[in-house]
Amino acid sequence: MTQRIEIPNTAEQAEHLVQRIAEYPSCVVAFSGGVDSAVVAAAAYRALGDRAVAWTGIGPAVPQSDRDDAVSVATAIGIRHEQVETREIDNPSYVRNGPDRCYHCKTTLFETMRAWADQHGFHAIASGTNHDDLGDYRPGLRAAEQWRVVAPLAELRIGKSEVRGIAQYWGLCVADKPASPCLASRIAYGQIVTLGSLTSIDTVERWLREHGFADVRARVHADGLLRIELQPSDWARFLSGSIREDCLAVALAQGFQFVTLDILGRSSGSLNRVLQLGETTTSLQPRQ
Repeated sequence: MTQRIEIPNTAEQAEHLVQRIAEYPSCVVAFSGGVDSAVVAAAAYRALGDRAVAWTGIGPAVPQSDRDDAVSVATAIGIRHEQVETREIDNPSYVRNGPDRCYHCKTTLFETMRAWADQHGFHAIASGTNHDDLGDYRPGLRAAEQWRVVAPLAELRIGKSEVRGIAQYWGLCVADKPASPCLASRIAYGQIVTLGSLTSIDTVERWLREHGFADVRARVHADGLLRIELQPSDWARFLSGSIREDCLAVALAQGFQFVTLDILGRSSGSLNRVLQLGETTTSLQPRQ
């Protein structure tokens, strides 16, 4: 059982979130099944009932485990859940995988969501962007601005730790779930996104999770290099016994030529280290 973390004003923050979303006539939540979107979906259901829907985009960069989690979490919340295919893989700018790949992905996502919302009579589109996300390099935020996607967590200055506190306060099973961005985020900028590379990443990460490594990344670089990120506390177990050899066999079977364990450990957005800081700003500001 997850131990409850008492965060000051958690109940008040949760109530403010519900009140903010209640201002929308109706709402479609961009729903991955992660903790951020789950909290927004739960708040939307509390605020709007049947006028809220959790909407999951289905594409090759979304692991099956995340799709399964989204179904389970939406069912637990009680909110209507829609799964709709997106076709970002058909966009050459996305496949090219420049530093703005996420912008092209989110543009496809929000365009598809907007068409669905208009067709079904829903008003607002909400994301799970939290206040901490505004300080990171997230080109998808520019797409959100262009498609007028609201970000109630960011607007209320609710960061990641507060999001997890609200999730625990509401009893959501994903309160402690590690972040799980799309599989394409594991591919180094400039390396083409292919269905094969996405499948290979998913295969390696799924194998690691099945063997007890909950927070992992399998990152793809040039020349067939696979860079595995684990929490430092997991290194000893990974390197002991047959796990290292078995994981290597899995990776080689996926066509990788070189396999490394990153001694910097698990690091969110580590592929962004190659970018200049001046290129990583966003104009998204919280609503006052």
